[in-house]
Amino acid sequence: MRIAILDDYHDTLRTLPCFRKLVGYDVKVWNDHVQDDDILAERLKDVEVLVLIRERTKIGAVLLERLPKLRLISQRSVYPHIDVAACTRLGVIVSSSQHAGVPSYATAELTWGLVLAAARQIPQQAAALKAGRWQIGVGMTLRGKTLGIYGYGRIGSAVAGYGKAFGMNVVVWAREASRQLAAADGYTASANKEAFFGKCDVISLHMRLVETTRGIVDAPDLARMKPTAILVNTSRAALIKPGALVTALRAGRPGMAAVDVYDGEPMLDMGNPLLAMENVVCTPHIGYVSRDEYEVQFTDIFDQVNAYAAGAPTNVVNPEVLERKPA
Repeated sequence: MRIAILDDYHDTLRTLPCFRKLVGYDVKVWNDHVQDDDILAERLKDVEVLVLIRERTKIGAVLLERLPKLRLISQRSVYPHIDVAACTRLGVIVSSSQHAGVPSYATAELTWGLVLAAARQIPQQAAALKAGRWQIGVGMTLRGKTLGIYGYGRIGSAVAGYGKAFGMNVVVWAREASRQLAAADGYTASANKEAFFGKCDVISLHMRLVETTRGIVDAPDLARMKPTAILVNTSRAALIKPGALVTALRAGRPGMAAVDVYDGEPMLDMGNPLLAMENVVCTPHIGYVSRDEYEVQFTDIFDQVNAYAAGAPTNVVNPEVLERKPA
């Protein structure tokens, strides 16, 4: 069985224990990032199984129609980058574990790292010291401040726990069911969205990107934040309306931001205004990028490959394909 793995930038997967699950298969790992359908069609023309690393490569109908041997796409988590309807029409199974109840601790930890980095100006202070300057500003202590968690799911609840451990007052804004869960966990559920943005010293976004959450944070929300407040986004860039964060930062509310996600990734545009702002900490979508997290994720992904090979696909998001012949 021929398998292709895309976008393994640092050739990490071969070094993980879980890679042994693919012993006996013909596996090709691609380390570069390509979105050109002509190149991808040539690379994948003889592939039966395609393994994806999150949402790094879009798999659309035009490409799928040029891959007659493809029968399985195996990945983990959400799949807005895959044309599932086209997969179903063409007889391609999409297996994607939703890892119910298991948060990405790697993302939660990076979120907290960004909170600390922004509050204490760690990247800026370190860069200044390397440039021969000593102490370029005064940071903010987190203890006693208010941490706002927007979206109380698996990652949001983990970050709330970190805030509690640092002596912060945790406030949650989310759907009613999630606010009730947060209250049951001992946190304060905000009365409304306006009060949430106005009160918090740090706000961290933790929502999946779906149509109902796209642009859910807008300019009026950001304008309510304190001039000393920090906005952290390790979820998806499109949760914030286009251009709203840059405009808000230039206006001074919030005073700082820390972001790990961008519109159009990989984001290599040196003209992106966020990269030029001294009050912004930017990282290149590394929330889930740790060896430990990869081991967890690709154990699931490779198990899905083996389940398909055994004739019993798991975590199938388009089950109708199992009864349908390819078009």
